[in-house]
Amino acid sequence: MSHYFVTPDDTGERNQVRAKIWDREYDFVSAPGVFSSHRLDLGTRVLLTRTTPPEEDAKRLLDVGCGFGPIAVALAKECPWADVDAIDVNELALRLTQENAQKAGVKVTTATPEKLLAERPDGYYDEIWSNPPIRVGKQALHELLLTWLPKLSPGGIAWLVVGKNLGADSLSNWLKQQGFSSEKFASAKGFRVLKVTHA
Repeated sequence: MSHYFVTPDDTGERNQVRAKIWDREYDFVSAPGVFSSHRLDLGTRVLLTRTTPPEEDAKRLLDVGCGFGPIAVALAKECPWADVDAIDVNELALRLTQENAQKAGVKVTTATPEKLLAERPDGYYDEIWSNPPIRVGKQALHELLLTWLPKLSPGGIAWLVVGKNLGADSLSNWLKQQGFSSEKFASAKGFRVLKVTHA
Protein backbone atom coordinates (compact mmCIF):
# COMPACT_ATOMS: atom_id res chain seq x y z
CA MET A 1 0.00 0.00 0.00
CA SER A 2 1.37 3.39 -0.93
CA HIS A 3 2.67 5.53 1.90
CA TYR A 4 0.28 8.42 1.30
CA PHE A 5 -2.60 6.36 2.70
CA VAL A 6 -1.01 6.76 6.13
CA THR A 7 -0.48 10.09 7.87
CA PRO A 8 3.28 10.74 7.96
CA ASP A 9 5.16 12.68 10.57
CA ASP A 10 4.72 16.33 9.66
CA THR A 11 8.23 17.77 9.69
CA GLY A 12 6.95 21.12 8.50
CA GLU A 13 8.64 20.71 5.12
CA ARG A 14 6.64 22.40 2.37
CA ASN A 15 6.98 22.83 -1.37
CA GLN A 16 5.08 24.83 -3.97
CA VAL A 17 2.91 23.33 -6.70
CA ARG A 18 1.82 25.69 -9.44
CA ALA A 19 -1.24 24.74 -11.43
CA LYS A 20 -3.79 26.30 -13.76
CA ILE A 21 -7.32 25.08 -13.07
CA TRP A 22 -10.33 26.37 -15.01
CA ASP A 23 -8.35 29.41 -16.23
CA ARG A 24 -7.13 30.39 -12.75
CA GLU A 25 -3.54 30.17 -11.59
CA TYR A 26 -2.85 28.61 -8.19
CA ASP A 27 0.23 28.29 -6.02
CA PHE A 28 -0.50 25.36 -3.76
CA VAL A 29 1.47 24.28 -0.72
CA SER A 30 2.28 20.58 -0.55
CA ALA A 31 4.62 18.30 1.37
CA PRO A 32 6.21 14.85 1.22
CA GLY A 33 3.87 12.12 2.35
CA VAL A 34 0.80 13.12 0.36
CA PHE A 35 -0.29 11.98 -3.09
CA SER A 36 1.65 13.59 -5.95
CA SER A 37 3.29 16.02 -3.56
CA HIS A 38 5.42 17.89 -6.11
CA ARG A 39 2.99 18.41 -8.97
CA LEU A 40 -0.63 18.25 -10.02
CA ASP A 41 -0.86 14.62 -11.10
CA LEU A 42 -1.82 13.73 -14.65
CA GLY A 43 -5.16 12.13 -13.76
CA THR A 44 -6.34 15.18 -11.86
CA ARG A 45 -5.18 17.42 -14.71
CA VAL A 46 -7.22 15.37 -17.17
CA LEU A 47 -10.27 15.52 -14.89
CA LEU A 48 -10.08 19.29 -14.52
CA THR A 49 -9.28 20.10 -18.15
CA ARG A 50 -12.06 17.90 -19.54
CA THR A 51 -14.80 19.26 -17.26
CA THR A 52 -16.26 22.62 -16.33
CA PRO A 53 -17.10 23.92 -12.84
CA PRO A 54 -20.48 23.04 -11.35
CA GLU A 55 -23.49 25.22 -12.08
CA GLU A 56 -25.21 27.31 -9.42
CA ASP A 57 -27.80 24.64 -8.66
CA ALA A 58 -24.99 22.49 -7.21
CA LYS A 59 -25.02 23.65 -3.58
CA ARG A 60 -23.11 20.85 -1.83
CA LEU A 61 -19.86 19.47 -3.26
CA LEU A 62 -17.53 16.72 -2.06
CA ASP A 63 -13.92 15.92 -2.95
CA VAL A 64 -13.13 12.28 -2.11
CA GLY A 65 -9.42 11.72 -1.55
CA CYS A 66 -8.46 15.38 -1.60
CA GLY A 67 -4.66 15.13 -1.27
CA PHE A 68 -3.27 18.63 -0.84
CA GLY A 69 -6.56 20.05 -2.06
CA PRO A 70 -6.40 21.20 -5.69
CA ILE A 71 -9.88 19.95 -6.62
CA ALA A 72 -11.58 21.11 -3.43
CA VAL A 73 -9.95 24.55 -3.51
CA ALA A 74 -10.78 25.06 -7.19
CA LEU A 75 -14.40 24.02 -6.57
CA ALA A 76 -14.68 26.47 -3.69
CA LYS A 77 -13.12 29.26 -5.77
CA GLU A 78 -15.39 28.71 -8.77
CA CYS A 79 -18.54 28.02 -6.73
CA PRO A 80 -18.68 30.58 -3.89
CA TRP A 81 -22.35 29.73 -3.36
CA ALA A 82 -21.58 26.09 -2.53
CA ASP A 83 -20.53 24.22 0.60
CA VAL A 84 -17.39 22.22 -0.23
CA ASP A 85 -16.31 19.22 1.85
CA ALA A 86 -13.01 17.39 1.35
CA ILE A 87 -12.07 14.04 2.82
CA ASP A 88 -8.86 12.03 3.03
CA VAL A 89 -7.49 9.32 5.33
CA ASN A 90 -4.19 11.21 5.48
CA GLU A 91 -4.46 13.98 8.08
CA LEU A 92 -1.44 15.81 6.67
CA ALA A 93 -3.38 16.07 3.40
CA LEU A 94 -6.29 17.59 5.30
CA ARG A 95 -4.01 20.17 6.93
CA LEU A 96 -2.51 21.07 3.56
CA THR A 97 -5.96 21.42 2.02
CA GLN A 98 -6.87 23.84 4.79
CA GLU A 99 -3.66 25.82 4.20
CA ASN A 100 -4.39 26.00 0.49
CA ALA A 101 -8.02 27.01 1.02
CA GLN A 102 -6.94 29.83 3.33
CA LYS A 103 -4.28 30.90 0.85
CA ALA A 104 -6.90 31.03 -1.93
CA GLY A 105 -9.37 32.91 0.27
CA VAL A 106 -12.02 30.18 0.22
CA LYS A 107 -13.73 27.92 2.74
CA VAL A 108 -13.34 24.14 2.54
CA THR A 109 -14.49 21.81 5.32
CA THR A 110 -11.97 19.00 5.75
CA ALA A 111 -12.43 15.73 7.63
CA THR A 112 -11.48 12.09 7.66
CA PRO A 113 -14.17 9.91 6.05
CA GLU A 114 -15.17 8.53 9.45
CA LYS A 115 -15.56 11.98 10.96
CA LEU A 116 -17.63 13.32 8.08
CA LEU A 117 -19.92 10.29 8.17
CA ALA A 118 -20.38 10.74 11.91
CA GLU A 119 -21.07 14.46 11.64
CA ARG A 120 -23.31 14.29 8.56
CA PRO A 121 -24.82 10.79 8.46
CA ASP A 122 -27.74 11.95 6.33
CA GLY A 123 -25.79 14.40 4.19
CA TYR A 124 -26.23 14.38 0.43
CA TYR A 125 -24.15 15.98 -2.31
CA ASP A 126 -25.10 17.51 -5.62
CA GLU A 127 -21.68 16.67 -7.06
CA ILE A 128 -18.86 14.39 -5.98
CA TRP A 129 -15.40 14.82 -7.49
CA SER A 130 -12.61 12.30 -7.16
CA ASN A 131 -9.38 10.93 -8.49
CA PRO A 132 -10.07 7.77 -6.50
CA PRO A 133 -7.23 5.82 -4.87
CA ILE A 134 -7.21 2.87 -7.26
CA ARG A 135 -4.08 1.40 -5.68
CA VAL A 136 -5.81 0.68 -2.36
CA GLY A 137 -7.08 -2.48 -4.05
CA LYS A 138 -10.37 -3.44 -5.63
CA GLN A 139 -12.22 -4.35 -2.44
CA ALA A 140 -11.27 -1.17 -0.58
CA LEU A 141 -12.03 0.94 -3.65
CA HIS A 142 -15.46 -0.65 -4.05
CA GLU A 143 -16.20 -0.05 -0.36
CA LEU A 144 -15.16 3.57 -0.74
CA LEU A 145 -17.38 4.17 -3.75
CA LEU A 146 -20.35 2.36 -2.21
CA THR A 147 -20.00 4.57 0.86
CA TRP A 148 -20.06 7.89 -0.99
CA LEU A 149 -21.83 7.46 -4.34
CA PRO A 150 -25.17 6.63 -2.66
CA LYS A 151 -24.88 10.11 -1.09
CA LEU A 152 -25.52 11.74 -4.45
CA SER A 153 -28.71 13.78 -4.31
CA PRO A 154 -31.42 13.06 -6.91
CA GLY A 155 -30.01 14.31 -10.19
CA GLY A 156 -26.53 14.53 -8.66
CA ILE A 157 -23.33 13.74 -10.58
CA ALA A 158 -20.05 12.13 -9.60
CA TRP A 159 -16.99 12.92 -11.71
CA LEU A 160 -14.30 10.25 -11.45
CA VAL A 161 -10.98 9.98 -13.28
CA VAL A 162 -9.40 6.55 -13.63
CA GLY A 163 -6.46 5.28 -15.63
CA LYS A 164 -7.48 3.08 -18.54
CA ASN A 165 -4.73 0.60 -17.70
CA LEU A 166 -5.86 0.65 -14.04
CA GLY A 167 -9.31 -0.67 -14.89
CA ALA A 168 -11.43 2.35 -15.81
CA ASP A 169 -13.67 0.35 -18.13
CA SER A 170 -14.16 -2.55 -15.73
CA LEU A 171 -14.89 -0.08 -12.92
CA SER A 172 -17.50 1.59 -15.09
CA ASN A 173 -19.13 -1.78 -15.75
CA TRP A 174 -19.06 -2.60 -12.02
CA LEU A 175 -20.74 0.72 -11.21
CA LYS A 176 -23.54 -0.17 -13.61
CA GLN A 177 -23.95 -3.51 -11.84
CA GLN A 178 -24.37 -1.60 -8.57
CA GLY A 179 -27.29 0.37 -9.99
CA PHE A 180 -25.53 3.52 -11.17
CA SER A 181 -25.36 5.02 -14.62
CA SER A 182 -21.72 5.35 -15.69
CA GLU A 183 -20.61 6.83 -18.98
CA LYS A 184 -17.24 7.71 -20.43
CA PHE A 185 -17.46 11.49 -20.53
CA ALA A 186 -13.94 12.11 -21.82
CA SER A 187 -10.66 10.33 -22.45
CA ALA A 188 -7.11 11.72 -22.61
CA LYS A 189 -3.54 10.68 -21.89
CA GLY A 190 -4.52 7.18 -20.84
CA PHE A 191 -7.28 8.31 -18.45
CA ARG A 192 -11.05 8.07 -18.56
CA VAL A 193 -13.32 10.68 -17.02
CA LEU A 194 -16.46 8.89 -15.84
CA LYS A 195 -19.77 10.66 -15.30
CA VAL A 196 -21.71 8.70 -12.70
CA THR A 197 -25.36 9.25 -11.76
CA HIS A 198 -28.17 7.32 -10.16
CA ALA A 199 -29.60 4.97 -12.77
